[in-house]
Amino acid sequence: MLARVWSASLVGIDAVKVGVEVDISSGGLPGIVILGLPDTAVQESKERVKATLKNVGYAFPMRKIVINLTPADLRKEGPSFDLPISIGILAASEQISTNLLDNYLFIGELSLDGSLRPVAGVLPIAVAAQKMGIAGLVVPEANAREAALVKDISVYGCRDITDVTNFLNNPERYQTVTLDAQAELAANQYTGLDLQDVKGQLHARRALEIAAAGGHNLIFVGPPGSGKTMLAKRLPSILPPLTLQEALEVTQIYSVAGLLKNRGTLVSARPFRSPHHSASGPSLVGGGTFPRPGEISLAHRGVLFLDELTEFKRDVLEFLRQPLEDGYVIISRTKQSVSFPAQFTLVASTNPCPCGYFGDPIQACTCSPRQREQYWGKLSGPLMDRIDLQVVVNRLKPEEITRYSSSETSASVRERVQAARERARHRFASEPSLRCNADMQSRHIQQWCQLDETSRNLLEAAIRKLALSARATDRILKVSRTIADLSGDETIQPAHVAEAIQYRTIDRMT
Repeated sequence: MLARVWSASLVGIDAVKVGVEVDISSGGLPGIVILGLPDTAVQESKERVKATLKNVGYAFPMRKIVINLTPADLRKEGPSFDLPISIGILAASEQISTNLLDNYLFIGELSLDGSLRPVAGVLPIAVAAQKMGIAGLVVPEANAREAALVKDISVYGCRDITDVTNFLNNPERYQTVTLDAQAELAANQYTGLDLQDVKGQLHARRALEIAAAGGHNLIFVGPPGSGKTMLAKRLPSILPPLTLQEALEVTQIYSVAGLLKNRGTLVSARPFRSPHHSASGPSLVGGGTFPRPGEISLAHRGVLFLDELTEFKRDVLEFLRQPLEDGYVIISRTKQSVSFPAQFTLVASTNPCPCGYFGDPIQACTCSPRQREQYWGKLSGPLMDRIDLQVVVNRLKPEEITRYSSSETSASVRERVQAARERARHRFASEPSLRCNADMQSRHIQQWCQLDETSRNLLEAAIRKLALSARATDRILKVSRTIADLSGDETIQPAHVAEAIQYRTIDRMT
């Protein structure tokens, strides 16, 4: 007899509907054959399924069983096909009802005692199922809340395979798992580091506020102990909360990567990723035989912090150029090409030279000009062009270190940031793809970054003196627009342009 069960396979962070066709025939020697480009984990499922069905008391047909996974040209990977394969065998051998098989997707890994283990990527599968008009999903109980984050689709969480077969035979006895995603998001408030802990550094704090308000990339340059890392780690505390749509995007990425700590809980805080400077290119942008998201995608809608930027390999840093410009990364392999979202704010920190004290008024630098040149040579001009705010962070004065002074809290700064983003959102009402000023393209800059004569002369003088590229000039205009939003001004003023220019004046430290 022939039976078909529906499941799904992941391609990047998207899901594709997969048909699991099971044919049981009396001709040929008993055994199981799996077709349709299965990987090792899928091939091994035939032994897991055979042992599981026997252990829980079902009759395993000692006949030739052919399992075809469609579409045949799509690579199938992972243990999530255990459940649909076992249900297909039970349906083909007429041990369960087949009335609901056409309307549900089945996903889950089997233990040999019949219990269902959670799998990665359930949320994007639920999103895809809802778009395809699937009635519902049958998933492991541990994945049920995760799938229930998607509206307008029925989700049934089952503890073991017996639970699944009972549901198929008597569906009216089971209730769907429901979850209010908006309430889940609202219940989780930011409780991390606070900007109030930072002493002094008013110039750097101002740059951090501008970066948060406009989504601009930022680099801190200064001697050891000046507070570069401390400032960078507090950027998430002044960013506006994730919207529901953004939270779902981030949660999908973490679901695919298998990094959801509490399955069924939205990633409610903006991501903050800080890879070590020994990171490889594929770990940063994503990769693998079957591509998985890298650090830049895990930082989507959040912050990617690269501490000690000049210690990263130059070829690794060059991988960032295209994602910083486009907001996504494409991983190409021989058999497939996958796109991952990567709209993040880059924050970096570095010392000004190998010894760390070039330009420091207290401690003399011991590096030669050649050493400084080699040190900064790891950062190419095109990469620095893409960093909007370049800030020198000096060491605190002794009186600033020893005396406690009350600084502004993250909450009060976040209010200004949210107000500035709201002004930008109102301006971008006709361009829903734009979320902040950093996302503006050339045509948007021409429309919303108009300059008066004084501002234009000031910018032209800066271009000549600093030898700025067209890209760097555009980024000055974007930062000027953000500064105007923070000030509550409808038009860009000369003071806004002047402040934006000063964030492009870091010497190459050579």
